[in-house]
Amino acid sequence: MLTALILTGYQPAGAQDNVIDEVVWVVGDEPILRSEVENQRLQSQLEGIKFDGDPYCVIPEQLAIQKLYLHQADLDSIDVDESEIVTTVDRQLNRSIAFYGSKEKLEEYARKPISRLREMWREQARVQNIMGEVQRNLIGDVKVTPAEIRQYYKSLPEDSIPTIPGEVEVEIITVEPNYDQEEVEAIKERLRGFTERINNGESFATLALMYSEDRGTSRVGGEMGFVGKAELVPEFANVAFSLSDPKRVSKIVETEYGFHIIQLIEKLGDRINCRHILLKPRISAVERNKALQRLDSIADLIRNQKLTFGEAAQYYSADKDTRKNGGLMVNPQTLTSRFKLEELPQDVGKAVYQMNVGEISAPFTMRLENKDKEICAIIRVKTKTKPHKASLTEDFQALKDLLLEKKRNDIIDEWIKAKQAKTYIRISENWRNCTFKYPGWIRKAS
Repeated sequence: MLTALILTGYQPAGAQDNVIDEVVWVVGDEPILRSEVENQRLQSQLEGIKFDGDPYCVIPEQLAIQKLYLHQADLDSIDVDESEIVTTVDRQLNRSIAFYGSKEKLEEYARKPISRLREMWREQARVQNIMGEVQRNLIGDVKVTPAEIRQYYKSLPEDSIPTIPGEVEVEIITVEPNYDQEEVEAIKERLRGFTERINNGESFATLALMYSEDRGTSRVGGEMGFVGKAELVPEFANVAFSLSDPKRVSKIVETEYGFHIIQLIEKLGDRINCRHILLKPRISAVERNKALQRLDSIADLIRNQKLTFGEAAQYYSADKDTRKNGGLMVNPQTLTSRFKLEELPQDVGKAVYQMNVGEISAPFTMRLENKDKEICAIIRVKTKTKPHKASLTEDFQALKDLLLEKKRNDIIDEWIKAKQAKTYIRISENWRNCTFKYPGWIRKAS
């Protein structure tokens, strides 16, 4: 993986209070300040990030590499999409508000108003996007041939042949238990009661804080932050974007997450900020057992060869993400069908651990963490491999990926070394006693 060179995160409260500032590095005509290094060190310490080496060596080198990228971007007239930056900043702000509990607490921690945080995060996002564009231009369309992969494998010493972790491919069929109609009506009645209380003068935000079951927004009074229509599920988006009066409360909206009422806060171009209250019906033991029995019947059809697992997934599965793939799960980190056991959802991983290839599990319940929702499932193990030394026959694709990554990193490394040699660099005497990743920062006197 290419090294992440952008240094993000806002400054912890008081980080600069006791720092006597000085210029510790100069790269081209760009200074690196001691306060920049210290702020990043303190922030990393707070977040539990560990450095591979002395942070007073690692951090300024990362900042110096960043400045090489930005200089190249100026030469190449690289610019970035402003809308992507806005989206990135909005998401970061929403996550931070949710983490600290309110805008006021976030401002208190950062010792900066929201407007200043937005400005700072905007610059960080801009720099990160620019650096990504420079890297893509440098790397281009790097390819490797089968002959290169074979040669790469043969050139590896025995003790350097990579170990390929055990991986599995898993097919899944899910069934969502039905809600009791009485439970649904009780939920709707509660939401209608909230609407009446808000119309009579109570605060929507207070009710959201007290009652909403959306853990990400309830702490901030149900406020979602500015989002685009495509970032919301369609049922929610259609109602939210139809609102025009901040004093009115929407009708009850049903989505895959549960039942909502929504209140507009502000519209800004094609983005909207609103707050909502979410209530989720509880699944009864009776309905859960019905779903498990249905899955048991589906599994029997497959075992008795009345249906293949893929056909059953297409006919019966509620999982829209895998239904068209015949139930084959896709790893969101790699966009392939292969998972390490620890990458699987916890309940799926526990079931897979004891299973053999071709085996179908007993029905079980699992929780979708991204929706905080309970479903029932059966799974089939399509393939399963144990950890092993890479071989050309079994792991050709993995070796291809390793060689591609090596080629890309080599291109970046060579570019940085060449850029170092052509750039004016000055490092203060007290900051030179380091083992840098790229030694060319310090040049021997001729």
